[in-house]
Amino acid sequence: MDQLKLAALDAEDLEVVSAHIQDAVLTVGDIRFLPKEQKAIFAMNRFVWDKAADKRTKEHERRRAALAVSQVSSMKAIGIRQDAKAAVLELLAVTFEETEAPAGRLRLDFAGGGVLLLEVACIEVQLSDLGAAWGTPNLPTHELD
Repeated sequence: MDQLKLAALDAEDLEVVSAHIQDAVLTVGDIRFLPKEQKAIFAMNRFVWDKAADKRTKEHERRRAALAVSQVSSMKAIGIRQDAKAAVLELLAVTFEETEAPAGRLRLDFAGGGVLLLEVACIEVQLSDLGAAWGTPNLPTHELD
């Protein structure tokens, strides 16, 4: 199996992780904030951008993956109904804004304007694929202004 496992400890590493989870889909119920453990976990179906479509079937791949963020002191949702557990979110990007080095704010931007803000002591992010891939005929697209 060619499962992806990445870690990010600085903003440059985070850009790589963000590229691999662009267009991942998850539900609100797939988001867990564990304040005692200072961790946030996001279970998602990530689009496999680093692999070309199958030549025979023309299908792309998605994989179940988990994004784990450590050293999280708080998480705030903007434009995301936390009671709508089945609502589907499409992740566009993860970025970092430093406040007092090495601390800062991780920002997860979703299609439609939803945002999650995580206050972190430092960048400590892990991305791991959790299983086999499956085919999808759908290639994510974005309208540019």
